[in-house]
Amino acid sequence: MLEFIVANLPMVICFLVGIGLMVLECFLPGFGLPGISGVVLEVISVAMAWNNHGPLAALGMTLIVLSVIALVISITLKSISSGKLSKSPIVLNHRESTEEGYRSSDDQQVFLGKEGVTTTVLRPTGMAEFDGVKLNVVSEGEFIQQNTPVRIIEVEGSRILVRAI
Repeated sequence: MLEFIVANLPMVICFLVGIGLMVLECFLPGFGLPGISGVVLEVISVAMAWNNHGPLAALGMTLIVLSVIALVISITLKSISSGKLSKSPIVLNHRESTEEGYRSSDDQQVFLGKEGVTTTVLRPTGMAEFDGVKLNVVSEGEFIQQNTPVRIIEVEGSRILVRAI
């Protein structure tokens, strides 16, 4: 057995380093260099086995490599869903809700029903001023001239819908 390992040292090194790199890929976030390098080294070791010992040895190594790849994929999927990666600071597992005080943008609902004046032409979007605050607004589709009185009739997220008075 020792003579076999010594005689085929490059093939054995490629095989073991390839497996090590694929296992390392399980614990590093993302799909990157270790996984690709591991697969390339495994292909090289199978090619060496074919060249030195024939197709039967290459088939045996291919089965071992495929088993290791299947094991690595299953460990990675388990790690992503319930293991180390799901508890990683990279993965956000806390929901930021409005009940806890988080907002994705300023709350524009306070302007609902307010009246103001357009500061630019609305085609159908533009600017209008309400109580000294300039806002990006959208008309209901019609063209509204500058300095026209408008009322906010709907607020949906950051979209503010106005109608000419």
